Amino acid sequence: MGAAMCKLSDKVGQHVRKKSTGCKYACHTACRDKVALDCHPPVLPVSQDQLNNNNTPLHDVEKERELRTEFSKEEIWQRIEQYNLLTKDHLKMTLGAGGVYTGFIKVQMDLRRPMTVQGSQTRAGEAFYLPQGVSNTLHVSSKTTVKEVIVGLLSKFTVADNPAKYALYKRYRREEQVYTCKLADAEKPLFLRLVAGPDPDLLSFVLKEQQTGEVMWDAFSIPELKNFLRILEKEEQEQKDAVIRRYETYRQRLQEALLEVRGPS
Repeated sequence: MGAAMCKLSDKVGQHVRKKSTGCKYACHTACRDKVALDCHPPVLPVSQDQLNNNNTPLHDVEKERELRTEFSKEEIWQRIEQYNLLTKDHLKMTLGAGGVYTGFIKVQMDLRRPMTVQGSQTRAGEAFYLPQGVSNTLHVSSKTTVKEVIVGLLSKFTVADNPAKYALYKRYRREEQVYTCKLADAEKPLFLRLVAGPDPDLLSFVLKEQQTGEVMWDAFSIPELKNFLRILEKEEQEQKDAVIRRYETYRQRLQEALLEVRGPS
């Protein structure tokens, strides 16, 4: 009887209705107490985009950290204190009274072309290859730029080459991947070191030749170009000698094989 009254009252225009938030079942307000439902709100599937969005705050924080180019004096002091506690090679940073801090950076020399030495008359203009894996430590300040670091490295090795031939790269690790990125001339390597911390696996610096796709021959002097020709001639002769030795070995083995087939005469 109660259900029939509900339907009749709905037809005559009493539109006050109640809808379940779970199964969306609708009934008249006066009949709500007479209806028993066992429903639950539907569980909406989680999309892949929603799962990916869970990492968005972390990504934004990381991006914001990378975009920071300066800190307040209090932040610098706190970071230097933390940096000095974590460093294991005793190359600590020091904060000066004016807010400028100093410290050390290690740079790996990953150079493939010969370098021209300056200095004594006996070695002036001589080109040489730097051994692979050589690294150097520089004492720099928070105001030292990438360009100044390159000049300082070349000076320590008494290299007479134009600094514009070289570029400083940062090598960093993220999510088990290692990336290499060229630094702009105006960037401050010590600031990057402070932000990343002392762990070289998280950040390291590498000096390389400029990768412009083509050799900048105009940047080389006449003595340097002559040195390159001498080096190429030397490498060419070494390749020729290696080919000659290889074919002499083949010839000797063929002659030995012929003797075995023919037998002693």
